[in-house]
Amino acid sequence: MTAQLDVLVAGAGPTGLALAAQLRAYGVDFRIVDRSLDRVRESRALAIQPRTLEALAGFGVTDELVKRGNPAVQLRMHLPGRVVQMPLFSGELMDTPYPFLLFLSQAETESVLSERLGVGGVTVERGTELVRLEAQGAYVSCRLRRQRGTEETVSARYVVGCDGAHSTVRSEAGIGFQGYAYPQTFLLADLEVDGLEPGTAHTFMTAAGMLFFFPLGAPATWRMLAMRPRGAPDAEVTLGLMQEIVDRYTGEGLRLRDPVWMTDFRLHNRGAAHYRAGPFFLAGDAAHIHSPAGAQGMNTGIQDALNLGWKLALVCRGTAPEELLETYETERVPVGRSVLRFTDRAFTIATSRNPAIRLARTQLAPRIAPLALRATGLRRRVFRMVSELDIHYRSSSVSVGSRALGSGPRAGDRLPDLPRGLQARTAGVGYHLLLTGPPHLWPDQRLAPAIGGRGDLISIHRLGAESPWPGVTQGLVRPDGYLGYVARGAQLEGLGAYLDRWLPS
Repeated sequence: MTAQLDVLVAGAGPTGLALAAQLRAYGVDFRIVDRSLDRVRESRALAIQPRTLEALAGFGVTDELVKRGNPAVQLRMHLPGRVVQMPLFSGELMDTPYPFLLFLSQAETESVLSERLGVGGVTVERGTELVRLEAQGAYVSCRLRRQRGTEETVSARYVVGCDGAHSTVRSEAGIGFQGYAYPQTFLLADLEVDGLEPGTAHTFMTAAGMLFFFPLGAPATWRMLAMRPRGAPDAEVTLGLMQEIVDRYTGEGLRLRDPVWMTDFRLHNRGAAHYRAGPFFLAGDAAHIHSPAGAQGMNTGIQDALNLGWKLALVCRGTAPEELLETYETERVPVGRSVLRFTDRAFTIATSRNPAIRLARTQLAPRIAPLALRATGLRRRVFRMVSELDIHYRSSSVSVGSRALGSGPRAGDRLPDLPRGLQARTAGVGYHLLLTGPPHLWPDQRLAPAIGGRGDLISIHRLGAESPWPGVTQGLVRPDGYLGYVARGAQLEGLGAYLDRWLPS
C-alpha cells in the first residue's frame, strides 16, 4: 500500500532543514529526503544575516549558531599603500537582538539544524533520490530511489523542492529557470593564512580583480574567494595556484597553508518563472541562484522556507484555507527578484573590466564609501537592506490594517524587537495577538467572540504601555514573525473578520 503524507520535502540543505523544523513544530506528517549520503562538510555559504537569526530563534537553534559563529563587525579594505576600515552593521540595527553579520560555515549551520531535528525525532532520509513526480487527484505520486537501488512510491498532498539549482521538483513541475551564467571563474578555499589579522573580514581591491578573506573558525580559520585572473589557464586548483593568485593580488605578505577544501566554480544569475505550480513548490536555490554578493543566498532560501512552512502546516491541519498558499509566491517572488537584481549589480561592479568602472572600484569607491557611510541615514538604509530586516509583505492579501499608526510597524512588516525581548515572547508556534493600552480594555470576555475556537493557535499578550505603537493598538503577529493585522482602537470586529478569512474556526 502506498504511504500517504502531507508534505514531501526534497533536499536537506539549510532550506529544506528549516522547512522541516517548521513542519515538525506544527505536527505535520512529512518526510525529508536528500540524494546525498551525508550533509555538506565544506563551508559553502558562510554568513547568516540578522533577519535569518531572528526567524530561526523560535526553533531553539539561534543561540547555538551564534555560539559557533563569529559576529565580525569590521571590514578591512586593502588598497595600494593604505587600509580602510568599515563597520559591518555596528550600532545601526537597534531593533533586533542580533545586530551583526554572523560568519559561520554552511556545514556548521546544517549541523545545528540537523541536530535539532534529530532531537525532535525527525530523520533525514539521506541517499534517497526523488526521481519522478505525477499529480494524481488530491495527491502527488512520488517515486523515491535509494542508493542501493530499491524504489518506493509515496503519495503527498504537497511537494517542496529545496533540491538546489538542478531541482528535480522544478523540472518535473515544468517550471522554467531563466537567466545566464557569468563568464568569470572563481576559486574558493577554506584554509589557514599567515600574516592576516584575525577576527575581521578582508578584501583586496586591485585592477586585476578582488580577493576576499572571511573569518570562519571552522572547518578552517579563513574562507578565501578570488576571481581567476583573466587569461590564466583553467588549471587544477592547488595550494600553489591559490598562493600565486594571492601574491598577484597582495604582494608576498600572506602565506596560505593547510587547506581543508578547494574548488573552482562558475556563477549564475537565474530565477524560477514561478515558485508554485499546483501542489509543487520551490524554495532556496531551486527558485533562485546568484552571486554571493551581500551574503544573501542561503538566507533568502531559509526565509523562503519559513514563509512557506507555517502556511503548508495550517492548510494541512485544516485550519487555514487553500488560498493562504497562494500568498507564498506573491510574497516571496518579489524578494527573490530583488536579490537577483542586487547581487547582479554588485557582481558586475566588482568584476567589470570597463576602465571607468575599474577606476571607480579601485580608486573612488574606497575613498567615498567610508565618507558616505558616515551619514547615519544612508548607512542605516544600506545595512538594513543587506541584513534583510527591511523585507516586508505590505502588499500581500494577508496583510491588513490601518496605515495611520505613526512610526510603528505596519501590516506586512516584521515585528521589531522593541521593547527588547518582544520577539522572544512571540516566538512560539501559532499567531500572537499583541494588545496595547490599559489592560482593562482587553478582558477575556471581550476577546472571546473574535478569537472563537482558535485559542490553541493564538497566544494573547497584553503589553500595556510597552509597545512598538503609540496608543491603543491591536497587532496580530503571523507565525513567521511578520504582522498580518494591525488596527488602532479597541473595536474587535476587524480582527474577527481577519481571523474568519485566514484562520476559520
